[in-house]
Amino acid sequence: MEPAKKTATRGRPPSITRERIVDAGIEMGLPNITFVGLAAALGVSHMALYKHVANLEALKAMVAEEIFTRWQIPQDCGEADGGLKDYLIVFATSVREFVKTHPGLTPYVIRRAAATAPMLAKIDGHQALIAQGFGVSKEQARWLLATVAFHCMAVADTVYTVTQREPVVETARDTEEAEMEVELARGMEALVVGALVLVEGVA
Repeated sequence: MEPAKKTATRGRPPSITRERIVDAGIEMGLPNITFVGLAAALGVSHMALYKHVANLEALKAMVAEEIFTRWQIPQDCGEADGGLKDYLIVFATSVREFVKTHPGLTPYVIRRAAATAPMLAKIDGHQALIAQGFGVSKEQARWLLATVAFHCMAVADTVYTVTQREPVVETARDTEEAEMEVELARGMEALVVGALVLVEGVA
C-alpha cells in the first residue's frame, strides 16, 4: 500500500502591517511610490495592499505622516546661547534638512488641512515646549514656529526641486545647490529677526 501523498502547502503570506507599509514607502521615497511597486517591496499583491489602504493618495499620506512623526525636531532650548533667535535658526536648518532628505513631502505637511491628529499633536507639543523654554506665550511660539516652518519648507522645496533638474547651462550641481543653500540660510535668518521684532520688539 502506497503512503498517502502530502499535499503541497504554501508558506504563510507576508503580513501587511502599517509599520512595514510605511518603512517600504519611506525607502522608496514619496515621489516614487506606486501601489504595484510598494506591494512588490512587501512581497504581496497590490490587491492585498488595497485591503489595508484605500488608494494611492491615502498611501502617500500615511507615509508622509510617519516621516513627520519620526522627524527629530530640535528640542534642547538650553543649547541656544543666543536665546530664541538662535533656536529658531537651528530649527530652520532642521526644517531645511528635513525637506532635503524627503523629496515630495512638503505638500503633505505645509497645509494645515492635510495634517493628521498625530502630526498636530506633535506640533502642539513642540510649541508648548518652546513657549515654556523661552518665556513666550503659546500663541507667540505657535506663530513664530509656524512662520519659520512654512517659509523654510516652501523655499527649501523650491531650491531642491530646482537643483535636481538638468542645468540650463553647464554647471556643477553640488556647487549650485551649496550656493542656493547659503542664500536660503541668510533669508531664513532675516525672516527670524523680522519675526522676533514683530512678536517681541527685539531681534
